[in-house]
Amino acid sequence: MQYYVHELLHPLHSVVSLRSLSHFLSGSLISLCVVSGHGATLKVDSKTIPGLTPKSSIVSHTVRLSGPIEEGDADRLRAVLVRLKAASPLLVDGPLATIELSSLGGDLYEGLKIGYLLREYSVASVVRAKDICLSACALAFLGGTRSRAGPAFVPSRGIEIGGQVGFHNFVLNANSDQLPPARAGREGLAAGFGLARGGAAALVRYASTMGIDTAFIARLLGSSPEQWDYVDVAQTFITLQTCPIGLGRIRESPAVTATNICNNATAGLNPASPSQARPVTPREGKRQLLEQVQRNIEAFSVKGPLVAQLKAVLATRDDQLVDAVYNDLRSAGIPLPELHGALFLVTGYAAGEFNLACYVSFSRDNPDRFDIVLQGAEGTLKPLQSPPPACPGVFLYDKDDMLNPRR
Repeated sequence: MQYYVHELLHPLHSVVSLRSLSHFLSGSLISLCVVSGHGATLKVDSKTIPGLTPKSSIVSHTVRLSGPIEEGDADRLRAVLVRLKAASPLLVDGPLATIELSSLGGDLYEGLKIGYLLREYSVASVVRAKDICLSACALAFLGGTRSRAGPAFVPSRGIEIGGQVGFHNFVLNANSDQLPPARAGREGLAAGFGLARGGAAALVRYASTMGIDTAFIARLLGSSPEQWDYVDVAQTFITLQTCPIGLGRIRESPAVTATNICNNATAGLNPASPSQARPVTPREGKRQLLEQVQRNIEAFSVKGPLVAQLKAVLATRDDQLVDAVYNDLRSAGIPLPELHGALFLVTGYAAGEFNLACYVSFSRDNPDRFDIVLQGAEGTLKPLQSPPPACPGVFLYDKDDMLNPRR
């Protein structure tokens, strides 16, 4: 069944005739086109960079998908990826290729199939500064993957500043020749409801598979098809685990930086203000956190040498001993922040009847180097929300900061 998510203002791109793959990887720089008469155009650029030895050359592939997404495009893309995989050395921690997406949308299910392919073959997705990727294309974009080992995978989704990625609710294409015969009354209503329910279930399942908060998809399903949700503000980049490419260096006061990081880490709770951020020394912060760990252990009536050791350490003024115990507990998996530089305590977060505080340590020189731990009545906790793994520095922005304005 074909569902289309139409762009309301722009016509779909025209597509040229089919060409075959040829002379694959036969030189140091190869450009070849795979184009479809009934769907998206695929173009593959492969570059070979000399390595330290003749057998250690580095091959990078860029696949460009443009035009309307229609049934059969996923199969054509799979054929390309199969050839790339067969001709390329196995990468342990890196994508097989990068796909550039430029499409106003098309068949919903085909977009999902393309997204699943990107994950299966570890293909990173990117939308360039002058490109637009809407509806079914935007869903395919969410499949971008850097690497995958077993059931785990590392997403790789990037948008150059100026590139537009937009989502909205799907609509049924009444002109599709795959629709069942028209039905009247309750039977027709039930059939339409069944089709819509199937599309919604497919979207929710896809979002869950791609590690996207299903609340984002639920919001789309509750909106009209004319209402668009673009990847523009910091919170949307974080929610979709997507990196903005080409952002300038953010320059805020340490208190604002600490507050932004903690507000993003406690997504869903009322945000704190910079006035609620207090700098603490590493010595003070470590002792406070170890005291919290001790209280948590005592609350559960835990017995053993660790309890006595922790109590004895906190009673001394030996900072080296405190450091050693702190590092040992971190290594054992207890949530304690790694110190990268400035350390702040941000307070004022509430979750029902419970209050939370946030400890954050960050580097002033590297926006991607910071660590966060939440402190509650029952001990230290990991953040409620994580930044995109490829660009943690997005957490340094306020969630409502406009990172990628509509053009």
